[in-house]
Amino acid sequence: MSLFALIAALLLEQLQPLSSRKRLYGWLFGYTSFFQHNFNTGEHRHGKFAWLLAALPLLSGVMALSWLLYYLHPVFAWAFNVLVLYLTMGFRQFSHYFTDIHRALRDGELDEARRLLSAWRGTPAHELNAEEVARLAIEEALLASQRNVFGVIVWFVLFSVLGLGGASGAVLYRLGQFLRKRWVDESKPKPEDFGSDKFGKFAQQASYALEWLPIRMAAATFAIVGNFEDAVYCWRTQASGWPDSETGILLASGAGALGVRLGMTIPQDGLPLDRPELGIGDDADTDLMQSTIGLVWRSVVFWLSLLLLLTLASLLG
Repeated sequence: MSLFALIAALLLEQLQPLSSRKRLYGWLFGYTSFFQHNFNTGEHRHGKFAWLLAALPLLSGVMALSWLLYYLHPVFAWAFNVLVLYLTMGFRQFSHYFTDIHRALRDGELDEARRLLSAWRGTPAHELNAEEVARLAIEEALLASQRNVFGVIVWFVLFSVLGLGGASGAVLYRLGQFLRKRWVDESKPKPEDFGSDKFGKFAQQASYALEWLPIRMAAATFAIVGNFEDAVYCWRTQASGWPDSETGILLASGAGALGVRLGMTIPQDGLPLDRPELGIGDDADTDLMQSTIGLVWRSVVFWLSLLLLLTLASLLG
């Protein structure tokens, strides 16, 4: 059932992309802001308590609904899983930016490619040349594939295997990301708010815990469906040098699998921004951007094929 739910959700998104998640994110914004407003005293333990209060009722509700629908009829539970995956996964959340940047670079429209990259990353890109735009676009695509596809799949399948309802696993992963974004990434305490950044510490720790397994599974898959030796070499020797070593694992493995050089110095606000070099091989270009989409799709197909084999083995057993 999990395999067919994943396939149906992926097909549904390709055939009928969700045009906007503004209503869903708007509700989540208000929901998480309530806990942040009422519990943020700048203490780590209050951040932990707020995270649990925000997450557990939602997870319990989704889990209970999954069990109820399965009790009524397995098809209802399957349809619910497809709906949740459709809302929590999202190839199209990043692929349209990547495709448009690729097209702009291919057509020689560097200014348009810079504009699209800036809108995607949320940082100015007017100083970048064509190779730097392609390089950053590949990095963003690898990271986005993890956040919007692989992470959701891992927790969906894991919760399905444990009998907790795959939908609740997908919701847990997406909610963990959202809480970290709201309480850590978007919360910049004022100087007078000493210690308020401790409130988001548990959200950050929970997010890292939820990312630990998916990142390594995605990195290993990149190696399997790409250049295995280079991917493993870059993972072992370069990942730890990236500012965030977890992100470094994914980028280093992806760069090695593609045979492209990522990271490296880029201009930002008129000054050079030093970044470690990841990968070995060629400089980024439109051909390697196309190869990136192929790498991501081959990884998804590999996971679905593996899940099919496990399903058949379970049925035969």
